[in-house]
Amino acid sequence: MGKIIAIANQKGGVGKTTTSVNLAASLGVLEKKVLLIDADPQANASSGLGIDVESVEIGTYQIIEQSNIPEEAIVKSTSPNVDIIPAHIDLVAIEIELVDKENREYMLKQALESIKEKYDYILIDCAPSLGLLTLNALTAADSVVIPIQCEYFALEGLGKLLNTIKSVQKIHNPNLDIEGLLLTMYDSRLRLSNQVVEEVQKHFNDMVFKTIIQRNVKLSEAPSFGESIIAFDATSKGATNYLSLAEEIIKKNSN
Repeated sequence: MGKIIAIANQKGGVGKTTTSVNLAASLGVLEKKVLLIDADPQANASSGLGIDVESVEIGTYQIIEQSNIPEEAIVKSTSPNVDIIPAHIDLVAIEIELVDKENREYMLKQALESIKEKYDYILIDCAPSLGLLTLNALTAADSVVIPIQCEYFALEGLGKLLNTIKSVQKIHNPNLDIEGLLLTMYDSRLRLSNQVVEEVQKHFNDMVFKTIIQRNVKLSEAPSFGESIIAFDATSKGATNYLSLAEEIIKKNSN
């Protein structure tokens, strides 16, 4: 049975898409069968794995709307063992279109039932908001990874996200777990980075992944080549960090 993990934080620029793409690629390299679902209208996860976003005809929009089945939307990515359901800018419209639908929070969950068995991990790259798209992802997911950047406003908005997760647990998905808080964009030379790490670890203890994603130029460059960090530069710090995170997640889920 595949585990569905949403990667969510309503703050932009915290490393959600970077984490989605590179965690998917790392799990694939470690011989897990992975599906990445791009649930962000910006479609950066799709282009980050070599998909021409303009040519997407069937993607996340059609799956949530249930006009197509997931099997029709799945595309092979440039990464080994990683398939992707890509996004397109038309995903912006889904929030408005779902408003009147019955069971609107469950559309993605229902759509994924037919393919959940086929993958070890299904990762959902969420939009930087707490709207209906993210709500659909959290309702469909077994757990959530929350990236937090090691910067001044890191903890701002985290309380809001944790409250949203609590209300999803209460109303829509009682089995939703927090897979872990992931510290990103860490720069060991900065006192502030170290303070944020200490603060987050002190408050959240075991909820924080041991792996910390360090600031790395190669991580920023890889998406413009339509490649994961593993394909772009397997020896880089970024690749080492994401492989370590993948190993941590596999170990946690095999207990």
